[in-house]
Amino acid sequence: MNVNDFGLGPNLMTVIPEFGLAALAFIVLVLDLRWSENRRRYIAIVSGIGLGILALIPLLVTPELVRQTALTVNPNLSAGAQAAMSFWGGMIRYDTLTQIFKVMVLAAASLTCLMSIDVHGIGKKGEFYLILIVSALGMTLMAGSSDLIMAFLALETTSIPLYILAGFRRGDQRSMESGMKYFLFGSFASAIMLYGFSLLYGFSGTTNIYSIAQVFNSETFASNPLPVLGAMVLVIVGFGFKISAVPFHFWTPDVYEGAPTPVTAFLSVASKAASFALLLRFLIAVFPAGAVIGSADMQSFWVQLVVASAVISMTLGNLVALAQKNIKRLLAYSSIAQAGYTLIGVAAIQALTPEGQATAVASVSFYMFMYVFTNLLSFAVVILFSEATGSETIADLAGLSRRSPMLALLMTVGLLSLAGVPPAAGFMGKFFLFQAAVEANLTWLAIVGVLNAIIGLYYYLVVIKVMYVDHSEDEDKPIPFSPTYAWVLGITAIMVILLGTVLAQPVFTWALQSARGLFPA
Repeated sequence: MNVNDFGLGPNLMTVIPEFGLAALAFIVLVLDLRWSENRRRYIAIVSGIGLGILALIPLLVTPELVRQTALTVNPNLSAGAQAAMSFWGGMIRYDTLTQIFKVMVLAAASLTCLMSIDVHGIGKKGEFYLILIVSALGMTLMAGSSDLIMAFLALETTSIPLYILAGFRRGDQRSMESGMKYFLFGSFASAIMLYGFSLLYGFSGTTNIYSIAQVFNSETFASNPLPVLGAMVLVIVGFGFKISAVPFHFWTPDVYEGAPTPVTAFLSVASKAASFALLLRFLIAVFPAGAVIGSADMQSFWVQLVVASAVISMTLGNLVALAQKNIKRLLAYSSIAQAGYTLIGVAAIQALTPEGQATAVASVSFYMFMYVFTNLLSFAVVILFSEATGSETIADLAGLSRRSPMLALLMTVGLLSLAGVPPAAGFMGKFFLFQAAVEANLTWLAIVGVLNAIIGLYYYLVVIKVMYVDHSEDEDKPIPFSPTYAWVLGITAIMVILLGTVLAQPVFTWALQSARGLFPA
């Protein structure tokens, strides 16, 4: 007896989380209609637990299991077809890279739902969780997209719900402004990316990203490289917006500040992780090493763009963060800087050996994995503080160590991880990124990253100093939190410490396995 006896063939196995998300969205909709307002608070728990269970499925339905099932259905499957692992007419590619990023997205969505349970204006709104689940559905599809059409559909399935969530608080002018800005800028960026996709289709005659590379590398395709380079730039502009990289970052501070804080947390980690997954697959598949059109080395061109964006993103994000007075705006500029650090790993794909290239991709995957838990930990504390005090100002964090020693400690752990201080996960994340850069002969870029990390450490320490040294008139007013929040804080804090110590090498090995699948040679 095998999975096929239950009608669960390889095609269905690749999208079990997506079917689960659709079912969970329906359950949430029914509960929102049937339950009274007081009971709707528990929709957050139903959604969080459901998403948490779905986050485990990619760990069980491994690419190897899918491959074996595919061989059961078709024993004559060629070695090339086995390596490609493409399903649904080539729209979806199920490999370890897809697996690891699906786990990230679903874990982030689960924790965000639990973080939202006591937030005023959204905690008892069933539609909030429904929209968030739909957005997570788009992100899981992004992680495995291997076709331009599927990639764009996944991007829009991700983005449109996020526009709604950013402006979810209709009575809050900042939230409405945030949603409108995000919608306008996001629509513009999507149009630019779609134009780039359409040009690539026009040049190659196919929408499958792996087939596009074959056309570009064929002897029959020899043309002026400028149109193809132009299409590449348009697509990279779209991705730059999604990951908040300079100079496409201008929406980030206003949207992060104005959106409900759980939305900001989800947007800052899940959307960024899914976007990096698709960016990695797109650049490696469509413009791999050795791809030359006319006289232009395609990989060398996009690496130079990524390097420039990495340097500017790190520097601008950290320098502007120094002047911030609002904790959410500080974390917004921190997010821009973190995107710059991650782009170091993307640029390191230019390494001369397949193992060096795989190390670069693995460093990006690990960094995103640790960033999910690190940023969610920081935002969870911000949510509790802002709900209790009504303030998001850094100065108002004064005396937090005396109002709630545990929250101050956990916030410190999150900030030190973002800064890259051991034994928190951020140290190992930056170590793997800088190591990949050195192996790719980008030592100078690693040095720039280290210098920026030092700048970043200063403004993180300022927040810690405010919490522990400065005094407030409200130091006698404790900040309580529910058992649900205790679970969120505990899970994220434990993961941040474990990813910086005992789990660092196992998770990086997992990420390295996912990266090797992108370089069949």
